Amino acid sequence: MRVRALLAVLALLLVAACGQQEPEEPVNAEDVMFVQMMVQHHRQGIEIAKVGTSRATTSELKTLTAAIESTQQGEVEMMLRWLHSWQQPLTPATGAHDHHGGQPETDAKQIQALKASKNFEYDLCNLLIAHQDDAVQMAAAEVAKGVNPGAQRWAAQVQASRRGQIDLMMDLIKK
Repeated sequence: MRVRALLAVLALLLVAACGQQEPEEPVNAEDVMFVQMMVQHHRQGIEIAKVGTSRATTSELKTLTAAIESTQQGEVEMMLRWLHSWQQPLTPATGAHDHHGGQPETDAKQIQALKASKNFEYDLCNLLIAHQDDAVQMAAAEVAKGVNPGAQRWAAQVQASRRGQIDLMMDLIKK
């Protein structure tokens, strides 16, 4: 009798546990828009960094661009996992985010021009400074308007790390 009672209690606990789910972190449109835009932004950054790693002659710039390439590839993978777990499209619909401040993109023409630059390291720093400043601005909007704790924590890290990269490149330009 005791064994049956124990089994019945265990069965009830199992049924109750199966019905309970981990509470999901909240997600709003700002979180989704931020992550979708940052995936594309990071892919552009990776492309710029690859050019920098292959052409830079100073060790500081080679190290920085290699770090940007590696870090941002890992961040793209993280963001794609977030979008998947949030059951959101990996890319926004065409024009879906035009009303979110119209952050400029680093376009293919700028990257092609960088590849042919005669003043490469100076031009690389200037392009990356502008590109990373765009990331800081996008992250600021997430911190202000997003609700997902993970995305907001990461956005704050993006702000700090990209500002640090900008400061480093400003110092390199002054040399």
